[in-house]
Amino acid sequence: MRYTPKEMLAKLVSFNTESWRSNLELIHFCRDYLAAHGVESTIVPSPDGEKANLYATVGPKVDGGVVLSGHTDVVPVEGQAWSSDPWTLTERDGKLYGRGSCDMKGFDAIALALVPEMLAAGLKRPVHIALSYDEEIGCVGARIMIEAMARAGLKPSAVIVGEPSMMQVVTGHKGGTRMRTTVRGHAVHSSRVDIGVPAVMVAGKLIAWHDDVMQENKAKAEAGNPFEPPYSTLHVGVVEGGTAVNITAEHCAFSHEVRVVPGDGADYVARYRARIAELEAPMKAIAPETGITLEITSQTPPLAPEKDGAAETLSRRLTGDNAGHVVAYGTEGGLFQAAGWSTVVCGPGDIAQAHQPDEFITLAQLEAGTAFVRALIADLTR
Repeated sequence: MRYTPKEMLAKLVSFNTESWRSNLELIHFCRDYLAAHGVESTIVPSPDGEKANLYATVGPKVDGGVVLSGHTDVVPVEGQAWSSDPWTLTERDGKLYGRGSCDMKGFDAIALALVPEMLAAGLKRPVHIALSYDEEIGCVGARIMIEAMARAGLKPSAVIVGEPSMMQVVTGHKGGTRMRTTVRGHAVHSSRVDIGVPAVMVAGKLIAWHDDVMQENKAKAEAGNPFEPPYSTLHVGVVEGGTAVNITAEHCAFSHEVRVVPGDGADYVARYRARIAELEAPMKAIAPETGITLEITSQTPPLAPEKDGAAETLSRRLTGDNAGHVVAYGTEGGLFQAAGWSTVVCGPGDIAQAHQPDEFITLAQLEAGTAFVRALIADLTR
């Protein structure tokens, strides 16, 4: 069971692990592959048992190892126009096409394919391979996997999250809170809107609050902030509600998010709850059964640059990249950092390809990622 990184990528892409599906077939393949090389792995299942994380230690069971972290889920392909089968890795003009090839099975494939080289190298400190589920819907699986790794006594010196960064060393990203708001209105004929509670119109005020606060953030953005955009953003992505134009809506719900730059101390959830309270009082005065419910669906902390961080120092030494890089998208890196482990994001591929039809990673980037992990292996033998 030996694979080149390209062959391993083809194998991983062949598993349809859209986030709404189970990833167990892929996880069991990884477990069996590692076992065939004498590497024991630990499976950390989801609460319902339909999905799982996997982590494994290659090399001596000592402190000071390096975690190579990747997620196994991918975004759906439904509604996208693909030129080839998304679940069959297809090479064209120096590019490897397939769902997840860039985000982020390319990095996963490199870490797994190089296990035989890790074993043969005589590592003095270990490589911990960590593969999660449901990163795409809120970094769900990584939370329980990191807890399990910590309980098991793992004490790595660095975590490298291999999200596509073109092998640049990313030391900071925004944190994210995803929410769902449900407005319960009171339906009457729209000619008597004065005695009804139009859920859609109430929701509209809450939606407008998001843009108002974001514009405040934009106005006070600090010069020199490296993020794009250089302020915390608020966004509503999905709205559902209403039955007819001449009926005050009895129901409206919307999904929304806040993406917070590191160091922004504002409590946006508390501010939002205060706005909800302002709107609920007059609603209930008309119809007591009305109201507004807020559900926090996920919260992912930001990744902040570390002073003299071990992960940054290591990754810069291996890549030669000494420039400063931050990104607006979120990763599981903030969760590893919150656990007390020095963390950076550094992986092959261009984030611009993520979630797109005809997603690809270039052969050059796959080779660059492979060279990086080989350099890490050499570093851990010293």
